Amino acid sequence: MSIHLRAARYLLPALLLALLGEPSAQTIVYRCPGPPVLYTDALSAKEAQEKGCRTIEGAPITVLQPARRPAPPASGTVSSNARPNESKVESQQQRGRDSERRSVLQAELRNAESKLSELRAEYNNGTPERRGEERNYQKYLDRVAELKASITRQEADIEALKREISKLP
Repeated sequence: MSIHLRAARYLLPALLLALLGEPSAQTIVYRCPGPPVLYTDALSAKEAQEKGCRTIEGAPITVLQPARRPAPPASGTVSSNARPNESKVESQQQRGRDSERRSVLQAELRNAESKLSELRAEYNNGTPERRGEERNYQKYLDRVAELKASITRQEADIEALKREISKLP
């Protein structure tokens, strides 16, 4: 009796497959190799085999539509990106903003110039005084290199601030 149950277990799925039949050629999707990988269901089994395509069964397939670009606006219409008149700043208010920006940049410039003068004084034309913790000569050379890099960086910052100030109205 157990032999009949085992046979029935294997026989039942086989019978169901036979009754349902093979899937039609329209539902088989092939993945064909190539520089652009091609996914298609328009090939016959023979054509797919000749091209070296593999079937994709049971894998979900997503079809993406190309993005549509919006039509350009007519030449007589106003762009939606254009600012309405309400968002424009009054000239008096803009002058106030510019003067505030100028004063902030000038304060930064003064701070940068004072820091540069301190760095140059400490650098002492490439021969700064040795500190007590610099018993090792390499530590002294490292500090000299750091001072030189700081001076170069500070000079670049000052030049950038001057350029920004010159751009202001």
